[in-house]
Amino acid sequence: MLYPLPAVMVSCGREGEKPNIITVAWAGTVCSSPAMVSISVRPERYSYAIIRETGEFVINLVTKDLAFATDYCGVRSGRDVDKFKEMHLTAEPSKKISAPQIAESPVNIECKVTEVRELGSHHMFIAEVVSVSIDDKYMNEQGKFELNHTGLVTYSHGEYFELGKKVGSFGYSVQKKRKRKKK
Repeated sequence: MLYPLPAVMVSCGREGEKPNIITVAWAGTVCSSPAMVSISVRPERYSYAIIRETGEFVINLVTKDLAFATDYCGVRSGRDVDKFKEMHLTAEPSKKISAPQIAESPVNIECKVTEVRELGSHHMFIAEVVSVSIDDKYMNEQGKFELNHTGLVTYSHGEYFELGKKVGSFGYSVQKKRKRKKK
């Protein structure tokens, strides 16, 4: 019942085989130093064996333009279809690992598995972030990444949503109120 969650496409691959994409909503940050993330995957999923064997994957953030592909990659198996081909996505080489990135994603997070926790219906892959790629078109003039302007997608109870209106920023609840100038 802990919703909404980020909807992400996780890319993976084995040498000599077509790369694959799995849609994951159970993904998150677990540590900032070193930078670490987790994804949870059912062992019967096609991508599970690839990630378990290679120890690598890429978390590709999803925008509203990628929502259809995200859903498709979550309901079709890589055993049966080439998801990159079917969704007209580009498998781009990663900087530090063998698993490919999805070129159309605004952010690609390259990960190396450090631990697998077998929890029940899902196994959690805990991984160190080894590289991050960001599409230059989301950088502003000051060099700040404008992630919230990418149309990021979340998943909640079987539905996808685009992130909406800003309601605050970190620390705004404790900031001193500024005196307003009288006109």
